[in-house]
Amino acid sequence: MTIRRLALLPLLLAPLALGGCESLNFWDGKESSLRVNGASYADMSPEALYAAGLEALKAERYAQAVQLFEAVERDHPYSTWAPNARLMSGYAEYSRNRYTEALAQLDRFIQLSPAHRDIAYAYYLRALCYYEQIADAQRDQQGTETAMAALQDVVNRFPNSTYARDARLKIDLARDHLAGKEMNIGRFYEQRRLYAAAIGRFRSVVENYQTTNHTPEALYRLTEIYLALGLPEEAKKTASVLGHNYPGSPWYQDSYALLVDGAPSAEGNRPGFLRRAVNTIF
Repeated sequence: MTIRRLALLPLLLAPLALGGCESLNFWDGKESSLRVNGASYADMSPEALYAAGLEALKAERYAQAVQLFEAVERDHPYSTWAPNARLMSGYAEYSRNRYTEALAQLDRFIQLSPAHRDIAYAYYLRALCYYEQIADAQRDQQGTETAMAALQDVVNRFPNSTYARDARLKIDLARDHLAGKEMNIGRFYEQRRLYAAAIGRFRSVVENYQTTNHTPEALYRLTEIYLALGLPEEAKKTASVLGHNYPGSPWYQDSYALLVDGAPSAEGNRPGFLRRAVNTIF
């Protein structure tokens, strides 16, 4: 089951729970009945429009779902279905990767319905809109920072929810992503012998992203650079930190080999480098 299906489940458990017992007397459940001009939507009850929107969602007819949910808001703005329709319209836009439109709907929902039973879900879906736009580690990472802030907002507001647990996992992945960006830049500087700039990037990984899987390599790179700069004591200290925290890491073995052999390699092209670069998770 995909994350999008999982995200939708809470809203489909009782889709008609808020509308009382009025029957869906203006829709027979058939898609063909909806293939009429827009004016006919005004003849449908809010319950019927909302139910039709859910059916369109389940059938992955997202554009039609948005139209139906918007009709609920437009034609029945004071009904109990209007807030639900606004939220589901945001989900439908998210489902077809129209993140800007989805965020607009979700922000309106959060602003207008702060006490809604599904407010936690709205914040979570909003965070997903940002998270799924994270660029690869080669590009600017402002989007990653925004996604992390939105995910942290979910954790802070709803710490004991299922959404918060998933948000924490995604924050860890986003932090790994940012560390990968720092590593890319650090390697770039190192290969060009801009060692001071490279040291700054690798130290940033060690100090700010120490729980990510990039830290062992960052420590190795620092050891490598210190040796290239003729600072063997600094290299030994860094390698000892690497050995203490990651004794089984291949990066520690490489650091040890550098110190024993006394043969620094700060060009980033030693044997096995490309293989490790490919296997690194960004």
